Amino acid sequence: MSDDFPLYPALPEAGKEEAQALIEVFKKALIKAGEEALGKLYCDVIIHIESDSWTNYRNAIMDGFKDYDNRKIQREHDFKTIRQQIFKEFKDDIIKDLNQDLIEEVVELKKRYKELIEVRSS
Repeated sequence: MSDDFPLYPALPEAGKEEAQALIEVFKKALIKAGEEALGKLYCDVIIHIESDSWTNYRNAIMDGFKDYDNRKIQREHDFKTIRQQIFKEFKDDIIKDLNQDLIEEVVELKKRYKELIEVRSS
C-alpha cells in the first residue's frame, strides 16, 4: 500500500488485525441498528402508513361526496344513483336525522335568542 499511497504507510500485522477487529465491531453494531430500525418499521410504523393511506383515500372520497357541486364536474348520473340508493336504503334514518338536526337548530336558536334578549335588556 505504501507504494500506491506514500503518505499512508502500510500497517504492521498487529495493526491490520486491530483494524479488522474494529471493522467487525462496526459491522455488528450496524447490523444491530439495522435490525432495530427494521423491527420498529415493521412493528410500529407500517401499520400507521397503511391506515393513513386508507384514511387519506377515504377522506378524498368523502370530500368528493360532501361537495354537492362535484356532481356538475363529475357525473350527474353517478350522484343521482348514489343519492337514490342511500335514500332508498336509509330513508327512515335520514328523516330521523334531519328531524334531530332541526330540533338541535331550534334549541340553539332559542338559546341565542334568549342571550340576545338578555343583552338588550341590560
